[in-house]
Amino acid sequence: MNIPQELKYTSEHEWIRLDGDVAYVGITDYAQQQLGDIVFVDIPTVGETLEAGETFGTIEVVKTISDLFLPIGGEVIEQNVALEEKPELVNTDPYGEGWLIKIKPSDVKEAEGLLSAEAYRALINE
Repeated sequence: MNIPQELKYTSEHEWIRLDGDVAYVGITDYAQQQLGDIVFVDIPTVGETLEAGETFGTIEVVKTISDLFLPIGGEVIEQNVALEEKPELVNTDPYGEGWLIKIKPSDVKEAEGLLSAEAYRALINE
């Protein structure tokens, strides 16, 4: 199970990586394994400012649709357009090419309240 040390995690299985004044958000390796083959990613919130924990989109697999939750508050500034043609990138490279959105955080300090890699590993191994 791949759980990069430099990322922060949520109990809903999203990850966040801060890069200057922008943050990348995606789902974890564990989440994509549990979901199975991803067939569609729907992110209708580009341009919207959302609070931490709000739904920013959905991810569809063969048998179900799952909500995606924002780890910290901010403006959704970009979605990964590559996923329109290749949603399977979330399965093959969840922490790289399979990122979902970029946000401009309202307060980067919110990320301090998220799970570390160790805490996330403990959560999924309960």
